Amino acid sequence: MNNDRLTPDNAAVLFIDHQTGLANGVADQSQPEFTTNVVALAKLAKLFDLPTVITTSAADGPNGPVMPQITQQLPNAPVVHRPGEINAWDNADFVAAVAEIGRKKLIIAGISTEVCVAFVALSAIKAGYDVYAVIDSSGTWNKLVQEVSIARMVQAGVTPMTWVAVGAELQADWRKETGEGLGQIMGEHLNFYGNLFGSYLAAKA
Repeated sequence: MNNDRLTPDNAAVLFIDHQTGLANGVADQSQPEFTTNVVALAKLAKLFDLPTVITTSAADGPNGPVMPQITQQLPNAPVVHRPGEINAWDNADFVAAVAEIGRKKLIIAGISTEVCVAFVALSAIKAGYDVYAVIDSSGTWNKLVQEVSIARMVQAGVTPMTWVAVGAELQADWRKETGEGLGQIMGEHLNFYGNLFGSYLAAKA
């Protein structure tokens, strides 16, 4: 495993099948929690200017289009629409879009954790990438499925993370220019941190 830290210069983000129809089945966390975690990851990608690729599976069917909360944050991110491949890594256009980024550290999230996330993560590991699966910005049908998915990915060398850990590792030092932006994202998506960040801004005024 490569334990080099994530930085804004070495990482990219992949959103796998965050689609409106699939999102209805997420039950390993509450729907509001899931949505806020997905949006938080999208905001981190925007804040740190991380190259991002979005992909969908059969978006013209019941899986539905990309969750609008993602495209609102990342309107310029390429979207690869797969006609049928379950594992996005089996789609040549998606693999080419990832390769074009030119970064070896892939931050991955998606629906569902045991299929869309795990399959891409395992394939990317085999292709020589360092893979970080953002578990709370991913979703599946129950906690048991989530736990089995994490175990399988960890066994293959994938690093499980949360969006807060991703943001903190990318930031590294609060004195960097993105510090206030990260504080704002954490304040918007973590209730306790909203109070903390509000106190900080009030004291600063």
